[in-house]
Amino acid sequence: MDAKVFMEALDEIEATKGISKQSVLEALKEALRKALEKNLFGGAYEGSDIRVEISEDPASIEMKYVRKIVEGEVEDDFLEISLEDANKNKKGKKYVAGDEYVQYIKPEEMARLTALTVKSVLRQKLAEAEKQNLYETHKDKIGEMITGTVEKCDDRGAIVNIGRSSLYLTRKDLIGDEMFDAGASVRLYVSDVSSGEQGKSPMVKVSRSDPGFLRRLFEEEVREIYDGTVIIKSLAREAGIRSKVAVYSNDPNVDSVGACIGVNGSAIQKIIAQLGNSRDKEKIDIISYSPNDYLFIIDALRPATVLKIGIYENEEGKKCATVIVPDGQSSLAVGRKGANVRVACKLTGYKIDILEESHEAEASVALKSVEQVQQEEKERAQKEKYENYLAKIKASRAEEVSNSATTAGVEKAKPQKILDEEIKEEVKSEEVKPLEEEKAPEVEETPVVKPTVVKTTTTLASLEASLESDKKKEEFKATQKTSKRPRKITEDEVKHEEEKEEVKKPLQPQMEIYTKEELEELENEELYEEDDYEDEEIDFDDFDKYYDDEN
Repeated sequence: MDAKVFMEALDEIEATKGISKQSVLEALKEALRKALEKNLFGGAYEGSDIRVEISEDPASIEMKYVRKIVEGEVEDDFLEISLEDANKNKKGKKYVAGDEYVQYIKPEEMARLTALTVKSVLRQKLAEAEKQNLYETHKDKIGEMITGTVEKCDDRGAIVNIGRSSLYLTRKDLIGDEMFDAGASVRLYVSDVSSGEQGKSPMVKVSRSDPGFLRRLFEEEVREIYDGTVIIKSLAREAGIRSKVAVYSNDPNVDSVGACIGVNGSAIQKIIAQLGNSRDKEKIDIISYSPNDYLFIIDALRPATVLKIGIYENEEGKKCATVIVPDGQSSLAVGRKGANVRVACKLTGYKIDILEESHEAEASVALKSVEQVQQEEKERAQKEKYENYLAKIKASRAEEVSNSATTAGVEKAKPQKILDEEIKEEVKSEEVKPLEEEKAPEVEETPVVKPTVVKTTTTLASLEASLESDKKKEEFKATQKTSKRPRKITEDEVKHEEEKEEVKKPLQPQMEIYTKEELEELENEELYEEDDYEDEEIDFDDFDKYYDDEN
């Protein structure tokens, strides 16, 4: 055997099939062993201990038939050999009981039938190894999208190559009656990957008609669904005919239905374009999810108009609904080939019976009008909002109690139990307040100043004396002003002072610095000083000289 050719063949299988070289060698060993068991010596050695060893460097194949040496009588000729027969024609060291008797088989001794068996078994082992490798590659891709190339497509199905292996899609796995040309690129949804337990080979199942295929398209094309703002609560599909998608928005400012449709229908058109190339395009209904089963069923039956609806459970415990539609709209509610109502049943989980308005008497359940259902839902939403508000108030008050206990340096006490009646009374008292009181601005109350009563013992004579002292003071100030020789003022200074007076702003009222008693004391002190000045003769020439020197 040419070692170089053998190794090149192993490398080619590893590159094209994605199977490791070791796996190929193990498959070849198993094929040779089974071929020898079935065909060597007329098939008499099936189940015997036949060993095959293959070495890469140098390339060689060693096959041997092993039997156990026993002393005495031989029970199984295929597995055992007597000690006498083993030592017959034996040169050198003799065998002992318990040793292995090895009979080597040369590849040249293998017949053509054995070679064909080796080829068949090797092909089977390589296929199993390829499927196992396919399983290891795609076992983490369940629920994901992959891309393949069409090798062949006909009325029965299509063969798609996904890299190192090919997968077969039945007509049920395709969308409607779509057809593809050889070499066309196609997207597939990995719906299941089996590991090959219980004697079955590993298998990867892909589809284009699975509801998960449509879900993935919405996640790719609608940004709000991808980032989690909008959630697909339920999805039902009959590939190639009609699909219904119920969506819900976590953000009250985001319209879930509008986000899925896109600007001018751009998002939904991209999704429909990827749903096959059949003659009749698949119709997609996007509805807003509601926890109210009545409203959910009403929206699920679109485009039909629902007048009345009733919900009940049958004898088997299954959820059922009876719907009344206007006369002439039963076919619209049922849909083409019953697809609309079937998809609505899958979406909501209810078995839906449709009756026209003229046959309303045949209904065996209490019916509610759409207006009544909407009013009940509105009241329920208001009640839920009110309960959430009460719970919020409870939590805030309990937090205030715990914070006050903590700041006071006391051990944290248990939150005060707040009764619903107390909160309801508090809410009612807030609601009873008139609108005018709420809108009226708060006016700060001016503090009331209590009049201060001052008791004095001042007589009229003392008041006259104080007035006389004030008069003398003014006269003294006048004499001082006249006695000082004024400085000559220039015309520029006069203009500057006039400009200052024009720009001068009115002074703000200042606070009184001294009280009335302190002012009287200051006046008395000045009066004493004036009396001292009256007794003295003032030399005004000294004053003039002082100011001239200073200037």
